[in-house]
Amino acid sequence: MTRAEHPRLIRNPVTVLSALRSPRQLSREVLAGMVTTLALVPEVISFSIVAGVDPMVSLVASIVLAMTMSILGGRPGVITAAAGSVALVIAPLVHDHGVQYVLPTVILAGVIQIVFGLAGLARLMRFIPRSVMIGFVNALGVLIFMAQVPHVLKVPWLAYVLFALTLGIIFILPRFTKVIPSPLVAIVVVTAIVIIAHLVVPNVADEGPLTGKLPGITPFLVPLNLATLQLILPTALSVAFVGLMETLLTAKLVDEITDTPSHKGRESWALGLSNIFAGFYGGMAGCAMIGQTVLNVKTGQARTRISTFVAGVFLLVLVTGLSSIMGQIPMVALAAVMMVVAVTTVDWHSVKPSTLKRMPIPETIVMSVTVAVVVVTGNLAYGVIVGVVLAMALFARRVAHVISVKRTPADDGASVQYEVLGPLFFGSSNDLVDQFSYADDPAAVTIDLSRAQIWDASSVAALDSIETKYRHHGATVTITGLDERSTRFHRRLTGQFGT
Repeated sequence: MTRAEHPRLIRNPVTVLSALRSPRQLSREVLAGMVTTLALVPEVISFSIVAGVDPMVSLVASIVLAMTMSILGGRPGVITAAAGSVALVIAPLVHDHGVQYVLPTVILAGVIQIVFGLAGLARLMRFIPRSVMIGFVNALGVLIFMAQVPHVLKVPWLAYVLFALTLGIIFILPRFTKVIPSPLVAIVVVTAIVIIAHLVVPNVADEGPLTGKLPGITPFLVPLNLATLQLILPTALSVAFVGLMETLLTAKLVDEITDTPSHKGRESWALGLSNIFAGFYGGMAGCAMIGQTVLNVKTGQARTRISTFVAGVFLLVLVTGLSSIMGQIPMVALAAVMMVVAVTTVDWHSVKPSTLKRMPIPETIVMSVTVAVVVVTGNLAYGVIVGVVLAMALFARRVAHVISVKRTPADDGASVQYEVLGPLFFGSSNDLVDQFSYADDPAAVTIDLSRAQIWDASSVAALDSIETKYRHHGATVTITGLDERSTRFHRRLTGQFGT
């Protein structure tokens, strides 16, 4: 995504202080947070059912996560809550051993995330290629859309009328005013119609019971010993890294949408701390909610922590005081909102035939595979991992043949010089050994590496092998032209690999 594709990008970051001084921006932040909360509730309830925990547990955990991350997080605008990816990871543990193991698992996962953030490992995000990022965004749009389809199938005909009305308000209202987000108006209007007319359509309450009572502090019910650690460690690692991956990718996506930087390390350790808080008061871990985040910063135009804090506060109000009204929100209305978000999330420019013709084939393959894996598995983390590994493999394949070797014999035939061009690493250096005429060369051989660099032990081993082969033919090899770093690297490792 480029600046040209986002002509309304905000170049000067909007701060909490500047938003508080601007009634227009403040109202935008508040309304964006409210819309996001309404879209958040049914997903959180659905995910809690997948994980095998009480819906109120996930809702309260989402309140804690949203409010804590709004203060501690390193990326304003990101909506953090009990997420589906975490629910899928933690579900087998709950089903096999009981819900009492959720708290220690969440605590351990939070500690891992804190260590990850404080150690600066979030910088690894820079190694995710653009093709994987675009595939991630496009797959996100597909997943969001597909997740809403069941809510508009096999429903009463009145639900389709409400669905069409919701879409109509979303698209038509902005032509007259943009003061209030059209998705919020659509949800309020459609819900009011359902309540006043006593219409019977699938609603939020159908997804799970909403008691309106907070669960309180989560009791620690398992023994604190090595057996418990061995049981929860695999799940805790999965929760930690799946949560980190989705959160950091979401933060990177928001960076591009808003054209502002974020602190990925802070976002990482803040997520860990927030998950620990949520574990003790709620019991369910979470991470960035990608669809709701896009709704917040792209549709709602939110730019500060105010929107995420409002989302947490409004969710608390809905859960405790307005649970009966919240339960009557038609699912088709929320589905319509999220389908619009899904369509606007996809980077349509990246899949245009004209764009695909210009893009290198490996880039297109990586993007397509990333999307395919995510759609098939339903897990964004799997798609990103496969996409990154494939991108690395294709890159290594391309650069494995970038070196060239030029042979220049001396006029008197007493010596020969080989000039190596290109980077030497495990991929390219494997072919280097075959580029020399060992039996035909004279006794003095010079290898000029002034236009090459040594990057790994494989390259040093290859050079040692070349020297050994020449030694067997009675020739002496002199290596010249190495830069200072490559010289130190070569001296430290040469002769350490055996024959």
